[in-house]
Amino acid sequence: MSSNLVIKVTNVGKCFQMYDKPNDRLIQGLYSLLARLCPVLKFRLKLSQLAAACSRQHWALRDVNFELKKGETLGIIGRNGSGKSTLLQILCGTLNSTTGDVQIQGRVAALLELGSGFNPEYSGRENIFMNGQLLGLSRAEVAQRLDDIIAFADIGEFIDQPVKTYSSGMYVRLAFAVIAHVDADILVIDEALAVGDAFFTQKCMRFLRKFLENGSILFVSHDTAAVKNICQAALWLEKGVVQAHGSAKEVSDLYLQAFYESIQGPAARVQIEPTAKRTAISVERKDGRLAWLNNTNLRNDIKIIEFNQDVSRFGTKEAEIFSVELCDETNTPLTWVVGGEEVTFIIRANITQDIFSPIIGFYVKDRLGQILFGDNTYFTYHDAPLNVRAGSAIVAEFHFLMPILLKGEYSICVAVASGSNEEHIPLDWINDAMILRSESSSAVTGLVGIPMRKIEFKITE
Repeated sequence: MSSNLVIKVTNVGKCFQMYDKPNDRLIQGLYSLLARLCPVLKFRLKLSQLAAACSRQHWALRDVNFELKKGETLGIIGRNGSGKSTLLQILCGTLNSTTGDVQIQGRVAALLELGSGFNPEYSGRENIFMNGQLLGLSRAEVAQRLDDIIAFADIGEFIDQPVKTYSSGMYVRLAFAVIAHVDADILVIDEALAVGDAFFTQKCMRFLRKFLENGSILFVSHDTAAVKNICQAALWLEKGVVQAHGSAKEVSDLYLQAFYESIQGPAARVQIEPTAKRTAISVERKDGRLAWLNNTNLRNDIKIIEFNQDVSRFGTKEAEIFSVELCDETNTPLTWVVGGEEVTFIIRANITQDIFSPIIGFYVKDRLGQILFGDNTYFTYHDAPLNVRAGSAIVAEFHFLMPILLKGEYSICVAVASGSNEEHIPLDWINDAMILRSESSSAVTGLVGIPMRKIEFKITE
């Protein structure tokens, strides 16, 4: 196998024996035993046929082929029962393939079913040692990394409680913290990030992007947006057979098309015949949808979780952000906002040393770390840079209409830096300064919805 390849899968198939009744398995075992003991070839063949008739074959995978190179991320998509988890278990060594060959170069760390690899009676600390050793570390190596693993999991005093008392989110925190510290070459992640809260999901996404500098990732998800965002390539499985393998965008689009067509049937093509004469009728009116939606259960209610100064941050500390607020038009801090409202986002920072050309900025990320929108103050005065003395305070106000957010959690990154857009030094950078939780939404496509100011509708006859 090439030194650049970390996984090579060739013609892999997996067949399971299915039984109509529980005692069929026992009867098959007896026939098989008699067939092995029988000295007469004719009877031995007959007994083998009777044993085979007790079960039927179910091929969970057939002729799967792909390669994964160092530094790449491969997404595996498909509906429930398509064979995704079976394939991952074969790659992780917990299942043997019926046919084909799997070559793996490097250490694999897997986050598969929730709580797999944990003993529910053991404490979180004890499970760290057990799971770390299962993943190839010695007990001394686990002990050396224990504090970092506990800090990453961030489950507080529950670390010494039995994991059977953990919530699903705490399970994921602990499991991900372990695989993040075992020096793996390949990470295998099966839908795990859908369980964690916004803060932890953002932390995981930052880790995964850094991990890709030297490692490779197999990522299984039903979320095609996540696959497009994280993966360069994707593999689509359907009933154990590869339907498409290529770029993440192309494969995800094909998968979604097949999914929709399975529900509503193939899309019909409509051909419009040209006419000799066309008359245009133009109707222009203000969009009344937002007012109507705000009186329904589709109103985009967004809860605001206030700024927490104790979250993870970095920078030279020549400036420190001490206040982050999302306000209404009168600069009154909000605890929730409705998509489409005019808001003011205010960031305040103290200057501890003289700074030339300070910049304050922010951006909003979805749960996968995709940047949705944001801005900074650089172009406000780039033609006349400012020099700010120590002891001063700086304030940036951003006025905009709140986009309509899909249901889910979002985080706001805020920062103060010095320099320019292209070259700057972070003075105080806070990845998850504020969390937004969209409870309901009228947006059905795209990453965000835009409140319309005017709509034109034309009819041509």
